Amino acid sequence: MARHLTTTADFSTAEIEAVFERARLYTGDQTSQDLRGRLVINIFFENSTRTRSSFEVAARRLGAEVVSLDVATSSEAKGETLHDTAANLDAMGASAIVVRHKNAGVPKILSQSVSASVVNGGDGAHAHPTQALLDLFTLQEALGDVQGKKIAIVGDIKSSRVAGSNIELLRRFGMEVILVAPPHFLPKRRDIATSWDLKATAQEVDAIMALRTQTERHKSPLYASLADYATDFKVTQEILGDRDVVVLHPGPVHRNVDLDDAVLSDARCLVLKQVRNGVAVRMALLHKLILG
Repeated sequence: MARHLTTTADFSTAEIEAVFERARLYTGDQTSQDLRGRLVINIFFENSTRTRSSFEVAARRLGAEVVSLDVATSSEAKGETLHDTAANLDAMGASAIVVRHKNAGVPKILSQSVSASVVNGGDGAHAHPTQALLDLFTLQEALGDVQGKKIAIVGDIKSSRVAGSNIELLRRFGMEVILVAPPHFLPKRRDIATSWDLKATAQEVDAIMALRTQTERHKSPLYASLADYATDFKVTQEILGDRDVVVLHPGPVHRNVDLDDAVLSDARCLVLKQVRNGVAVRMALLHKLILG
């Protein structure tokens, strides 16, 4: 029976550690033919150049064949149902299917209708498990054992699938998470620390994860402009000071809104390392899901 990754909770802590152990073998751009003859399908109902490209590179470095379907402008627009899509994907004989959709729950629904392993490439504001995995992997590289370390997640948290997946995963591995955002960007939950003061919170954490302000997910404008938001919640070198802290961002970055230019050029900023690690982690994940 096929294994799936629709949320980070689908994998145990031990399984994630095993995936990371294999990912370390792939961080030097290694290739293999372990998935030769296997087919990986990327089906993206919502655009995402970064995630789709990362999965394409990961699958090809393992020797798999890759087909990327741009459904946003084809089948769904012509009235094809999700059930029809699942039947067609199954008929193609894929070993793994990577799904992104604007609606939460679609990858889970597909996983119940196909024989291939399904990977959630992001669904609505719900989950983005592979991003959380590569973020944790990057933090472990930078900080060592993350148990007891503190991280501030800054920005449009309520709209962010990345934040949702990271909160679950990072806390499971022993990190203390503090959510930093204006009140209308914070989720309604009492089990996690929150702050509206980025400058003060930055003084007590080991890592900062900035998020993109996802205006496309807002029902009405919450700020007159992104510049107004950036006044209080942009990560700057002044906020970082000379502290031993690392900065992450899932991308794409709103320059001088989420992070300023100086931070993006700072050695403490790990954004490009996240991209490289994303390929390695996704290679290890595809290897596990397809080969067991």
